[in-house]
Amino acid sequence: MGVRFPPGAHANMFKKILNYFDKLEDRVRGSLSHHPIPYSIIGALAIIVFWDGVSQIMSEIELLQGFWGGVILVSVSIVVALLTGVFVSFFVGDTIIISGLKGEKKLIDKTESEIEAEEGEVRKLGIEIRDELSDLKKVEAKLDMIEGKVDKIELELK
Repeated sequence: MGVRFPPGAHANMFKKILNYFDKLEDRVRGSLSHHPIPYSIIGALAIIVFWDGVSQIMSEIELLQGFWGGVILVSVSIVVALLTGVFVSFFVGDTIIISGLKGEKKLIDKTESEIEAEEGEVRKLGIEIRDELSDLKKVEAKLDMIEGKVDKIELELK
């Protein structure tokens, strides 16, 4: 006899586990984002180990061996990648697609004045972003002050 769970317990347990790993991922990513080189090395190693595992699993499937196995794998992977939209974004890139839809020129086709104008726009955006960050820091400081006051009031009420 197996263990019986109340209705919905599996879904609730799954949500708790998913939430835990989501928060863990946020903390790890937040910590590693301050160290880009180790972050990229760890990420690269994880990707290599993942694909090595996939390769080992696929090499054990007899049907997928040899030339025709390769044809099957390539065909299925192309169909899945096209259906999910990964194929175009990976091999062509989102930036190229978006610039094509907007009718933008390639960098090599732009004149020097067009490039300088874009650089000026980028500088303006950088200044705007710095101003927005400054405003956000002020709001954050006010929120911290309010949280401190709320904590103080809660302590007084206890």
